[in-house]
Amino acid sequence: MLSVLIPTYRREAVLLESLRQLQALSPAPSEIVVVDQTDRHTEYAQQQLQRLHAQGRIRWIRLMQPSIPGAMNTGLLAARSEIVLFLDDDIRPGDDLVGAHLRAQAVHPGLIAGQVLQPGECSSPLAPNERFRFNSTASAWVNEFMGGNFSVSRDMALALGGFDENFVGAAYRFEAEFAHRFTARYGAIRYEPAALIHHLQVSSGGTRAHGHHLRTIKPGHSVGAYYFWLRVRPPGWWWRLLARPLRAVRTRHHLQQPWWIPLTLLAELRGMRQALGLVRQGPRLLAGDTPPANAESSADLTG
Repeated sequence: MLSVLIPTYRREAVLLESLRQLQALSPAPSEIVVVDQTDRHTEYAQQQLQRLHAQGRIRWIRLMQPSIPGAMNTGLLAARSEIVLFLDDDIRPGDDLVGAHLRAQAVHPGLIAGQVLQPGECSSPLAPNERFRFNSTASAWVNEFMGGNFSVSRDMALALGGFDENFVGAAYRFEAEFAHRFTARYGAIRYEPAALIHHLQVSSGGTRAHGHHLRTIKPGHSVGAYYFWLRVRPPGWWWRLLARPLRAVRTRHHLQQPWWIPLTLLAELRGMRQALGLVRQGPRLLAGDTPPANAESSADLTG
């Protein structure tokens, strides 16, 4: 039993195509849960999503407040299967995506990181001593995962409190923080290259709704990095925290358009300040009793 969970935000056209391809997989997922944070759909997309929900081909949950970890927690609570597979909304699944995750979970129960091919990438083996890549062709034990293609035991994820909703905006590094808690309690993460997706990197919606990280004064792209370092404090965290503002402006973009330097520095400082406040508040995790995987929701969340 495996539930596919798709948080989505302002990507209705590619979402509908991703759903079509996921429904054609064999083996197919037990259910597909779409956690939809889009404020308003086109009439066509609204009708299609309503039709799929009415036919029982998806479970369509609406959220009014966009939040990547919040949507993932909502899906985690709603899932009816023991294994949950989180996917981005702009993907093309490999033919054996679900089967590969199920087989890997049967041998290495816990958290399975799938292969993610970015536009223009293909699968390739690692060279000796090469740093791990998520398009590697060999299975491996790793310490992190990519949030657009991973499966996890629902019970394990809930026991950890789910995903920290203090990762706001683009929620950069929320996966690393969850991986830190997961590996501390359960051990390493298994990478399975056969569990493959093609990430389409659609230019609008999703995290890109927060603007381009090189051309914004908003802290949405930087706050997650500072929060992660302050919260987890991995080796070298203090130096990385202090060096990030300088690294952020040492780019070709800033060399060619130097008027962006003070604006980018402002975004970084705003992100650092916001992260300090979030750390003082403490993590926002799921707490209390959670329903079992086969429980029905007590409220109609689809709206």
